[in-house]
Amino acid sequence: MSNAPTPVDPPALFRSPAFAQGMIAPAGPTLYIGGQNGVDAEGTLLKGLRAQTEQALRNVIAVLEEAGTDREHVVKLTIYLAGGIDPMDAFAASAEVWGTVRTAVSVLTLTPSKPGALVEIEAIASIPQR
Repeated sequence: MSNAPTPVDPPALFRSPAFAQGMIAPAGPTLYIGGQNGVDAEGTLLKGLRAQTEQALRNVIAVLEEAGTDREHVVKLTIYLAGGIDPMDAFAASAEVWGTVRTAVSVLTLTPSKPGALVEIEAIASIPQR
């Protein structure tokens, strides 16, 4: 797909291999993905941080694909973690599903709205013009 967002990594800031400091999204339609938990297609909340993180990301990818876009066009992820969870553990759990796609990321800790939920992920993506 063309018209991928462009990472912005000023030399004055740390350049992470995992995320970009900012992203420039091409003009065009924008997709806003609401919070995705580690819930499968049957509505079952998976157990454990790794399983929930992987499923939440698979859910984000499913919405991206349905809208005609992909991970390469995500400009922002917001990741909400249950209190007491190490963000590095969640990052490690995401590597297999999300891969090395860099995007702008915010990570927040809060009390989950769904009992047993350890992670919730929102995304903003551009939809490439064909």
